[in-house]
Amino acid sequence: MRAEKKYLIEEVAGHLKKSDYVILANYDKMTVADVAELRLRLTPHRAEFHVVKNSSLRVAGQALHLPEFESALIGPTAIIVGGKNSPGVAKVLRDFIKEKQKIVLKVGVLGQKLILPADLERLADMPSLDTLRAQLLGLLQQPAGLFVRVINAAPQGLVNVLQARVRTVGGQ
Repeated sequence: MRAEKKYLIEEVAGHLKKSDYVILANYDKMTVADVAELRLRLTPHRAEFHVVKNSSLRVAGQALHLPEFESALIGPTAIIVGGKNSPGVAKVLRDFIKEKQKIVLKVGVLGQKLILPADLERLADMPSLDTLRAQLLGLLQQPAGLFVRVINAAPQGLVNVLQARVRTVGGQ
């Protein structure tokens, strides 16, 4: 294998290793300004947009034992990788597609599972990672708060009875 081809494959493999997801897209209708805007929108999620050669992506995907996405490697291909917030990245892509209609999602790989564009749309509807963490924290705190109220109920009831008794005795 030629040194430059090996370098390209290693570069693509490096991109694929950055996250547990990769999204493949056809970018042929995008202008340089569109690519720059999409990259800017992906930055807060620490995601990256890279144009890759299909042959390099195929070899790198096989080397990393990713699910087979050979059928999606037709036409110009870009990959979106990076970050840990795959629902946030899917939302950015969905919004960008609705606005510009210049990029077409082919497939994605999440973990070791191949996902279709419809699955990516459902992923975009999921809450962000921060929102999920907040919801989990709320669920974990709820039983503790209820437990404290139950423990506090018995002494509070006794105090209420004694207070009522003091009022009745003190009122006579």
